[in-house]
Amino acid sequence: MRFSKFLFVGCLSLTSLVTHAETVKGLYQVREPVSSQTQEERDQATQRALDTLVLRLTGDPKAAQSPGLAAIRKDPQQIISQYGFDAGPPEVLKVDFDPTTTEQALRRAGLAMWGANRPSILGWWLNDSTEGSSLVGDGQASATPLRRAAQHRGLPLRLPLADLNEQVVATAPNLESSDPAALRAASERYNADAVLAVHAREEGGQWQAKWHLWLGDQKEAGSVQGADQAAVADAVMLAVNERLAPRFVARPGASTQQLLEVQGMNLERYATLGRLLEPFGGRPQSVDGDRILYRVNGSTDQLRAQLSLAKLQEVAAAPTPALPVQPVADGSTPAVAPAPVATPQLHFRW
Repeated sequence: MRFSKFLFVGCLSLTSLVTHAETVKGLYQVREPVSSQTQEERDQATQRALDTLVLRLTGDPKAAQSPGLAAIRKDPQQIISQYGFDAGPPEVLKVDFDPTTTEQALRRAGLAMWGANRPSILGWWLNDSTEGSSLVGDGQASATPLRRAAQHRGLPLRLPLADLNEQVVATAPNLESSDPAALRAASERYNADAVLAVHAREEGGQWQAKWHLWLGDQKEAGSVQGADQAAVADAVMLAVNERLAPRFVARPGASTQQLLEVQGMNLERYATLGRLLEPFGGRPQSVDGDRILYRVNGSTDQLRAQLSLAKLQEVAAAPTPALPVQPVADGSTPAVAPAPVATPQLHFRW
């Protein structure tokens, strides 16, 4: 089947394939609080917005100070499409960065980048304060600082309903446990990629939180502090961003060109796969039935982590046929034809 035939219905509207990974909306828009609308305050907030964006896209706290970004730091307007003030409280400067010029600037600086397609995170968040203990649920007022923090750090956060059954499960011992069995069972209904468990406590007017994150068979954990619930929520989301980003970033000059074959394709899956492979410069090469071949740039581990977001499964490559023996007319010892140099190849299926 020719590739053009496979895509002839591309003009039709696409129905998104149900996958767990999410495309982060507003990834290139940053909101920074300000105390006034003076030029000095705006310039300072713009610098903070640039730092926030670079950290959001790289997960590297040192990236914003890269020498390759010196010109951008001196004049951030080079990569800004628009900005404006939104009334509060708190009042914020809203900065919209241009995705194309921003990505070009970061890649020229040699920085690794994390694409907009990121693992969905289900957050089990328990607040203990002087007013009592409460599990944060979707739609509650207490969810607002969590959602703002997740957006600020570029993470697709989901929250549970926090019904009675879930409140029985999301207890402080379960949230602080290194065994995620109880939370994973309660999380199945939400179809998220990762499970985040946070126990936040108010002590002496300050907040501190212990957190655990499970993505597949990998675990991360830590503790943070903050002046209030919003600050501690931002600290947790920042830590999660910094732990997850290295698994998915594509570093310029450090990637390997590879061929990726995926089985079980259809039009909806083609659209999903294209979004997943955007950070790796995925280019379709050919289609044979329900198999598609992509040329990509990225490490094997990064590609495996990215494809796991759509629950693709790696399969063994088909055995390579034996090379033919070349006949020799003068009766000397036959020689085996030299093997061509092959591009490394990964094989996955839906």
